Amino acid sequence: MSVPLTTGPGPTDRVEALDRIRNLHSAGHLAEEFPAVPALLAGLAHGPAAPGDLARTGRLLARVDPDRIHALHPDAVPLTVTVSGHGTLDALTGPLTAELARHGIPLRAVLGDHDAWRRDLQDTDGPLYAKNTDLSLVLLDAQIVFDELPLPWRASDAAEAASAKLKLIERLVETYVREGSGTLVLNTLPLLTSQLRQLVDHRSRTELSVLWREFNNGLLRLALAHPRVHVVDLEPLAAESGPVRDSRLAVYTKEHLGGELLGRYAREVAHLARAVHGRTKKVLVVDLDNTLWDGILGDDGPDGIAVSGTYRGEAFGAFQRLVKQLGSQGVLLAVCSKNDQEPVERVLADHPDMVLRPDDFVAITANWRPKDGNLREIAARLNLGTDSLVFADDSPFECGLVASSVPEAAVVRLDEEPALHIDRLLADGWFDTRELTEADRQRAGQYRADAGRRELLDSADTMEEYLQALDVRVAVAPVTEPDVARISQITLRTNQFNLTTRRLQPADVRRLLDSPRHLVLAVRSRDRFGDNGVVGAVFAERDDDGLRIDNVLLSCRVFARGIEQAALGALLAHARDTGAPAAFASYRPTAKNHKMREFYPSLGFETVGETADGALDFRHSLVELPPVPGHVTLDATFPA
Repeated sequence: MSVPLTTGPGPTDRVEALDRIRNLHSAGHLAEEFPAVPALLAGLAHGPAAPGDLARTGRLLARVDPDRIHALHPDAVPLTVTVSGHGTLDALTGPLTAELARHGIPLRAVLGDHDAWRRDLQDTDGPLYAKNTDLSLVLLDAQIVFDELPLPWRASDAAEAASAKLKLIERLVETYVREGSGTLVLNTLPLLTSQLRQLVDHRSRTELSVLWREFNNGLLRLALAHPRVHVVDLEPLAAESGPVRDSRLAVYTKEHLGGELLGRYAREVAHLARAVHGRTKKVLVVDLDNTLWDGILGDDGPDGIAVSGTYRGEAFGAFQRLVKQLGSQGVLLAVCSKNDQEPVERVLADHPDMVLRPDDFVAITANWRPKDGNLREIAARLNLGTDSLVFADDSPFECGLVASSVPEAAVVRLDEEPALHIDRLLADGWFDTRELTEADRQRAGQYRADAGRRELLDSADTMEEYLQALDVRVAVAPVTEPDVARISQITLRTNQFNLTTRRLQPADVRRLLDSPRHLVLAVRSRDRFGDNGVVGAVFAERDDDGLRIDNVLLSCRVFARGIEQAALGALLAHARDTGAPAAFASYRPTAKNHKMREFYPSLGFETVGETADGALDFRHSLVELPPVPGHVTLDATFPA
């Protein structure tokens, strides 16, 4: 599904977007036109009117059946979210529906009763624990503590009540982790001035502030202790929004969290949902002139551009530091600029004020061709889809061009105010991930090593000669605890070489590891240019009929090197050697994995079933096994 994703200023877009969404709703066509909705919502997502606009449009979208959207657009997989809490949370549905729709995700919402959060967390047969639930939101506020204080009360009473409440939440979280299947989402509780100032002496207020921070710290630590628990910190969100609540609504309707704060919370949940769906972006592509530096290189020359030393220059320097920070955490950095290549490379290498240097980038593209074509070339060079890209540029024309012709890429619209570049790039959490792995931190270096592989390929007369000279070495072995996060990440992020597209969180991987019937294998590769680390995974299950291969995944970065054939050949040999009568596998088609349709047949599997939607079932007799490619050195280890 092509989903244009843009962020940034666009006041004209706002009016057009509102009218278009209203007209689609009036005509009953929101489901049919759902792929166009993200681009329309992008025009409403930022600026002072954003909270109200998204809440209103979200309420319209919430009236559309998510299953109908999915039937019309198979890639628009609904997210099932259960909502429970303390106060009235009706105002959350609109913003949450809109924020998920911005990323092409329809919302299937299950709303709990008012102030039923404790009962819902205790009821292991209830909606929070349903097997199809993706996210279980339990939205709390400070009144869960203050409603239990005696009258009159002191700071010591608040400390006792907060401690008891934290212990209760910890017990309920342990129950959810043990019995639930989704991700439990909690939040920190903002302390209001109307609560703090009920104590008239400063010492008591200080005691209350300290204990309240300790209480919130205890909530945050739950996310560190349990991989399937996520805690949204409301404090930084409240600092950027209006009042935490409207006091009148808090008294009369029990809405203890205000609409604007709920809107920001909904955006954080949407970032989490995107990570759960495996839609984290991988590459940040930046313009140069008036994006990374102040000035135009072609007009002003190297001495005329600024990254420090002036007010505006300092803002660009801060933006470069942010970009470098993102790059240090596995975000691939690339340049796409209307400039000549040689001056750009010289400035990045030699300008004394540059924070970013050539080695920070996996691709530097400077020419006068249209930027949409350049972005496609950058993605192809990295062996990634264009939906992995985030493009940041200060030119409205370039942003509009990319948004219209490469709609699956995210576009961050910067403008003439460089002090806002950082806020606009970070506003939508494009690179948010559940957990950073060591492989993430090494990713840029691994992609830069691909330059050597390309040079070797260009110098070879044949593909066979190239592969032989590459000296590919593959290791297949059971997954161990240090690999769990990376294996989960592969299931979430890998779309092209993914035979069934099942997505697994770290806790799901651990459950399979604990099952004696399951095989969870990590595939590693290295070659003459370096270690690629964990590049693939194989999931299989032993049963009476034989070995059932649940999924095979391989990073697109190492396609076409024989790694997948070597890994599956080793698995089939293991199945035969351990007495399995046959091996079984399946292929489930998606918009991105169609090239893998022939993978199993190429290894000697025969087709034993096919459905109307193109899904295939296979069987291998284990009589004639596929050979390990001659250019691959294989080391395979299996559990006893």
